[in-house]
Amino acid sequence: MSNYVILSQSAHKQTKVITERSEKYGDNIKYAATFPLEFRNIQACYPIFFSKSSDTGEFFPIALLGFEDAENLFLNESGWDATYIPMMVERHPFLIGYQVSSEAEEGKKPVVSIDMDNPRVNEDAGEALFEENAQPSEFLKYIMAKLESLHQGHEHSKGFISALTALDLLEPFTLEITLDNGSNNQLLGFYTINEEKLMQLDGDALAGLNTNGYLQPIYMAVASYARIRALIDKKNARLQ
Repeated sequence: MSNYVILSQSAHKQTKVITERSEKYGDNIKYAATFPLEFRNIQACYPIFFSKSSDTGEFFPIALLGFEDAENLFLNESGWDATYIPMMVERHPFLIGYQVSSEAEEGKKPVVSIDMDNPRVNEDAGEALFEENAQPSEFLKYIMAKLESLHQGHEHSKGFISALTALDLLEPFTLEITLDNGSNNQLLGFYTINEEKLMQLDGDALAGLNTNGYLQPIYMAVASYARIRALIDKKNARLQ
């Protein structure tokens, strides 16, 4: 269970956050949600697919980290073995919350929240959130910038997904894998960009995607499929 509270200097001046990447801190995950604005970085390391929420039925993009539940093939004894960590992973144990404010346009303003029940949160080890002069630490400034990027990424992603569904560019797929030990495995439940329909789009549709900043992420997602082979290699290496 999470226990998010609004971050404040008075309540959290002694609070620290462990930044180590490990299974004991919840990093052993099959996939992480991602956003089109970070696809350029994501596709360099991970395959990008799309999942559908069982609650809302809405699509959202994901970075695939493993083939089984609770399997992150980028996680090892030394930490996270990749040049880029998805923002939705890196932001833990923080989240953007909202506080009622008469000064804000919509009657509420975004605030930084922290999950006090997260195993990373303590008062003994890790990165301090505030300096002795009560100002935010460099680490907290970095996290705040990440949270702002996440907020922008979430808003941009809404339009991106709407465009993909309007053009019927998402299709379900099944990935069948034969590992070095002879076992046959299937990856189910995800969606990909339908490249045939993408190639059939007319000039107006492509121009609209480009104008809204959606065309490049589409091609970044398509390019990321080349990372499946590297993921399979990581899986085979663990079987040895």
